[in-house]
Amino acid sequence: MTPLRRRELRAAAHHLHPLVTVAQKGLSPAVLAEIDRTLKAHELIKVKLQGIERGERDAILAEVCRELGCDPVQHIGNILVLWREKPAEPAAAAAPPRERKGSMPRTKKEAAAAGERRRRRPPA
Repeated sequence: MTPLRRRELRAAAHHLHPLVTVAQKGLSPAVLAEIDRTLKAHELIKVKLQGIERGERDAILAEVCRELGCDPVQHIGNILVLWREKPAEPAAAAAPPRERKGSMPRTKKEAAAAGERRRRRPPA
């Protein structure tokens, strides 16, 4: 990651709130899975580390980046900023427009476009 891109991501992450918290039990498979889901949804996230010693924070950052294939953007105190580009989603096939259940168009303009006359309702 280039320094310019890292600076842009740090600026974009400034207003974000942490979406995942790693507590005293450390980096469990469930926490890794949650970070992965969050990265898929948001691309750029903050992770808060609570009750983890200073020396362990760097190890956790390296392990998360290695396991999930994300890039570290910033590490300040108890907050980690991670980024991973969203995978390209295949373009959804355009579904044909659904036909209405009624045989007549609902509006006057639709009827005129279809070349039909609207029937009047009989008086009640």
